[in-house]
Amino acid sequence: MRRYVADLHVHTVLSPCAAVEMTPRNIILHAAAVGIDIVAITDHNAGDNVPAALAAAAGTGVTVLPGMEVETREEVHLIVLFDQLAALREWQRLVEANSPYLVNDAARFGAQFVVDAEDNLLEEKERLLLTSLKIGVAETVTAVSSLGGLCIAAHIDRPSYSILSQLGFVPDDLSLAAVEVSGRVNLREARGRFPQAGKLPFVTASDAHTIDDFIRGPKTVFLIEQPTLAELRQALYGQNQRKVVVV
Repeated sequence: MRRYVADLHVHTVLSPCAAVEMTPRNIILHAAAVGIDIVAITDHNAGDNVPAALAAAAGTGVTVLPGMEVETREEVHLIVLFDQLAALREWQRLVEANSPYLVNDAARFGAQFVVDAEDNLLEEKERLLLTSLKIGVAETVTAVSSLGGLCIAAHIDRPSYSILSQLGFVPDDLSLAAVEVSGRVNLREARGRFPQAGKLPFVTASDAHTIDDFIRGPKTVFLIEQPTLAELRQALYGQNQRKVVVV
């Protein structure tokens, strides 16, 4: 086993709030240069730039996890992760079927670019991605789990769009894989500051919207055998000598 440095919350130019420099290719090049082993591409309510990230990562040693940052009916943000692109695409179909169709105002919210692995523009997505789904937290977690994915409650320390800001607690019967804190919270102190998380594991991530965010933002270090979702699950719960390394 070895240590893998992971950033499980990264936005690309598909997210209207991300900088234009956040192309999949640029993200992967910087990951390889600074030693980030695992990158989860987690744009708002869409996964259209994951194929470009997977293609850009080929031969670099960087593992890309197909993902998404979804906003539930309660305005709770969840990080959704899969091993396979096919599962993400199935999930995206469910997201699109349960999202309002509002046209994006690029001047107000920012453009939503779909690109290829060479940074070529394929499409400017018309549907506004910064909306809530028609399904709630529980339904989201159940649906993602049925597709083999896992859910992490995003930035629980923030005063908006987090499970604690919106619900005030973490339901005991919610099958989350972990909770995430932002860089404003030391991972060593997280459990003491957020007892509402109960026994759920804690992770941290950059939530990067710029390259500087990506490079300088917090990461989670996993001691695992391979960079797969199954290995990450074991590490989160300290199973079979896998673990989260708090640094």
